[in-house]
Amino acid sequence: MNIPFKGIIAYPITPFTEQDKVDIPLFKTLVERLVAAGAHGIAPLGSTGVLPYLTDEEKEAVTEATIQQVAGRAPILAGVSNLTTERTIYHARFAEKAGADAVMIIPISYWKLTDEEIFRHYEAVANAVSIPIMAYNNPATGGVDMSPALLKRLLQIPNVTMIKESTGDVQRMHYLRRELGEEVAFYNGSNPLALAAFSAGANGWCTAATNLIPELNLELYSAISENNYELAREVFYKQLRLLQFIVNKGLPRAIQAGLKLAGVEAGYPRLPLKPLTAEETGQLQALLQECLQ
Repeated sequence: MNIPFKGIIAYPITPFTEQDKVDIPLFKTLVERLVAAGAHGIAPLGSTGVLPYLTDEEKEAVTEATIQQVAGRAPILAGVSNLTTERTIYHARFAEKAGADAVMIIPISYWKLTDEEIFRHYEAVANAVSIPIMAYNNPATGGVDMSPALLKRLLQIPNVTMIKESTGDVQRMHYLRRELGEEVAFYNGSNPLALAAFSAGANGWCTAATNLIPELNLELYSAISENNYELAREVFYKQLRLLQFIVNKGLPRAIQAGLKLAGVEAGYPRLPLKPLTAEETGQLQALLQECLQ
């Protein structure tokens, strides 16, 4: 099976102007930084890109801007999740037509969804597009925890070929690799567990940290690829405290603050999100400096 994503898949933030409009020119600049840094894939409209906070038109603009800026230099994984199946299909079709290599879907729930409802949701989207689909499990943001058994069932749908696991449960990662075999690609979405996930056989790491510490992220993957686990542990633990911080403080806020500390314009957050406090920004600066030592 041809797996379009392997390695470090970078998640850009979606920057906003003071007038609370998506800043597309700035977004393209931020995407270019990730491509130039050597990211193996670009994934707009994830949690870092505040997908649920955007209108349909804004999502389309971000998807198109990513494809235009990347210009074939890296594969693109576009987030298309929505509360309804109809809107998810709409955005998946748009992403496919625009030129995305694959789409990522997290089941977003207000009412608790049953396994059957989730399966039919993915099946309907898969029937509407021909590009690969990544099933994204992140109960902390989506409100739904897809069991390993359900994830295994989803893989019966022909173009659901990738799993992104973000629960932070390392045993699930081992289960995925053991039970699903090499024909299924699974990806780590829990930043503090990147080393454990790679050790469990993850094909890649979906991360926003590449906005701030691309060299360390890429060095970790390189060490894993070369089976140099001593170096991998050294590189991973050098960045671990920062990874924990950006997750705990919220990825959009933390990445935006980190970019500004690096002298990179990063726009404003979309309300109700607020920037990090001065104290939190100081903590982040210390952690960034720690990564550079």
